[in-house]
Amino acid sequence: MKIRAVLFDLDGTLADTAPDMGGALNELRSERGLEPFPAGRIRPWVSHGGAALVRLGFPGLAGEEFEALRLRFLALYARRLARETRLFDGGAELIDALDALAVPWGVVTNKPGWLTDPLLEGLGLAARVATVVSGDTLPQKKPHPLPLQHAAAGIGLACAEVAYVGDAERDMLAAQAAGMPGIAARFGYIGPDDVPESWPQVASIDSLAALLPWLQANGLQAGGTRPGAP
Repeated sequence: MKIRAVLFDLDGTLADTAPDMGGALNELRSERGLEPFPAGRIRPWVSHGGAALVRLGFPGLAGEEFEALRLRFLALYARRLARETRLFDGGAELIDALDALAVPWGVVTNKPGWLTDPLLEGLGLAARVATVVSGDTLPQKKPHPLPLQHAAAGIGLACAEVAYVGDAERDMLAAQAAGMPGIAARFGYIGPDDVPESWPQVASIDSLAALLPWLQANGLQAGGTRPGAP
C-alpha cells in the first residue's frame, strides 16, 4: 500500500457538525411547539443528513408536509452553519501535518455544495483543501463509488493511492467499490445499530490524531514541504 493523499467524509469525520445540525432541528421543533431533543438523541443521526433528522424530529410525516419541514430545517441550519461546529480533536494538527508533508487532502460528502463550501470557509479550510466533492457535484452519491473516483482523478491519483476516512457504512462501501483503502472513523456518529467491525475497511481509528501515525506506518508517500504550508 502506497498512500499519496487522504480524503475525508465531512459530518462526523472531519468536522463535528452535530451541535449546529442538532440546534437547527431543535429550533424547528420549537417552532412547532415541541420540546427540544437532548444532544445524545440527535448525534447518531447527523451523518445521515437533514432528511433523516427531520424524520427523527417529526416521525410519521410524509409528502408535502415533510418536504416543507425539510426545507425549513435547511434554512435554519444554513443560518448557524459554523456557529458551534469545530474540527474533531486532532483535526487541526492533522491538516497542518498533511500540508507540511505536501500530502493532498480533500473532502467527499453527501452534504450539498451550497452548505459544504461555506462550512469549509467558516472552518478556515477552503483555501487549503485540494478537492471537494459534495452531494450534488455528481448525479451519484455515496455509497456509489463515483464521488470517490472523481475526487481521486481531481488530484491526479489512482484510487488505490488515496485513503478515504468515514464514519458510516456507506463510506466504507463506497471506498471498497472504488478500490480505495477505507478507514473507519469510530469516533464519529456511530448509531446504536451500527456495527463498524462489519464494514469493509483496511483499518479503524478512534481519533483523527491516530490517522497520521497509521498512514506513516502503512506506506504514506510524503512529498516536499509545500510553499506557504503551515
